[in-house]
Amino acid sequence: MNIETIPRKPAFSVCVYCGSRPGNTPEFAAMARQVGTWIGQHDGQLVYGGGHNGLMGIIADATLAAGGRVIGVIPKALVEKEWAHTGCTELHIVENMHERKRIMAEHADAFLALPGGIGTLEEFFEVWTWRQLGYHDKPVGLLNMNGFFDSLLVFLNSAVQAGFMNDWQMELIRTGADAEPLLQALVEAAGMTAPTLRLDQI
Repeated sequence: MNIETIPRKPAFSVCVYCGSRPGNTPEFAAMARQVGTWIGQHDGQLVYGGGHNGLMGIIADATLAAGGRVIGVIPKALVEKEWAHTGCTELHIVENMHERKRIMAEHADAFLALPGGIGTLEEFFEVWTWRQLGYHDKPVGLLNMNGFFDSLLVFLNSAVQAGFMNDWQMELIRTGADAEPLLQALVEAAGMTAPTLRLDQI
């Protein structure tokens, strides 16, 4: 094989959980586009649920447009509904949600949840639970754009106050309102390096 045809290994890999809907304001789409662009411009790889709808499709398209790799993982049942993003660098079609989440986690150096619905929250809570149980030691982030997760964080802190959680569990997640510094922090916490942007990317 010619060395020029060997795929380049990404500098890091971020698993992103986000909505399959776009939300009701353009700020959500802009946020997803910013996350994808940052990943692509820094020679990273996006791992996500493999859909083309909503924020999922936006972040995948932005990553690809910025030169990054995209791994999509989607259950067969959703492919049959024509929800799969066929432009992914790699598209893994699996039998069920359990296999989907396992493969996504295996390909990730870090995890980040963006605004979304019950699927996003379920995936975020699961990977956070895995972290506190010691099943992995990868950083977990929550992008709290425009206070989207404020109420959730208040509830979680009330669970701490009520004695059902501990402060150290809350310290396992990194939160931030701005995408770029949070992504940088997650990549660094994973022990990876995000390359400096080239002049033509600024």
